[in-house]
Amino acid sequence: MPTHSKWEDLPTEQINPVSLAVDKAPVPDIVDIMLAEDRKVLSAVQREREHIVHGIQIIVQALRKGGRILLIGAGTSGRLGVLEAAEMPPTFGTSPSLVQALMAGGQTAFFRAKEGVEDNYEEGARSVARLRISRRDVLIGVSASGMTQFVLGGLTRARKSGAKVIFITCWPKSELQSVVDLVVAPAVGPEVIAGSTRLKAGTATKLVLNMLTTISMIKVGKTYGNLMVDVQTGSEKLKDRARRILGVVTGLDYDEADKLLRHARWNVKVAIVMQKTRASYAQAMKKLRGADDSIRDAIGEDVEPRLRAILGLDGQS
Repeated sequence: MPTHSKWEDLPTEQINPVSLAVDKAPVPDIVDIMLAEDRKVLSAVQREREHIVHGIQIIVQALRKGGRILLIGAGTSGRLGVLEAAEMPPTFGTSPSLVQALMAGGQTAFFRAKEGVEDNYEEGARSVARLRISRRDVLIGVSASGMTQFVLGGLTRARKSGAKVIFITCWPKSELQSVVDLVVAPAVGPEVIAGSTRLKAGTATKLVLNMLTTISMIKVGKTYGNLMVDVQTGSEKLKDRARRILGVVTGLDYDEADKLLRHARWNVKVAIVMQKTRASYAQAMKKLRGADDSIRDAIGEDVEPRLRAILGLDGQS
């Protein structure tokens, strides 16, 4: 009796009819094929809008209770999780412990693929257990195929600990749905190169992760309007951004902003509160703590009118 492959029926493994002759097509035609396929990604993610909204609500609730965001994946899915976690501290001034990523094969697998590590259910469970996951946390599992055993092990362990579990996949019928609270499953269809989920599946996953993390950070006060006010200032480029943000919000010129930021220990939020309320550093810190780290609440002022005026949008709806 012939053995049936458990992978061959997955959407991510199907042969795409539009790229059957891709190896002999002219380069411009291949570019057009890939662009046309990538356009399908946004529609697939759009269809998951309500699930994405629910996921953001879950994450925001966890963050407000002192919980963490943990991501787990293998291969491309794991790398996308690592990228998300790595970008949170410089963008939003978060502690490295707030958003963490687990990747099958560990750190070295980020740079060089390790075959077989994704099949280890037990290691996925152990990896999550080592982070001492609790009911305050959220675990986001990422698996384009929806069958990765390393991810399943991690999701199952997180569920036993009472943590909320979100699963991102490109296979809506994934068996992993049975151990999660929410599934976000953009159905992007077969890849231009059959099975190469770093393409449309990877793009869809990145779009979903962008929204889950970015919007959650916005809702816990990490921006003022659309300004990156919790930016870290560990480089000259980021110090320059901090000066410009402070200038936009307060009207200070570049040198004045630099001087104030030095007094505020390069904390943009504190500098804004100091300037707007004429507070000392300590007083500004206290105001922010009392306002749950929200600049708008700490100073009682909305930044949108000022931004609209700078952009010449006054009078436009």
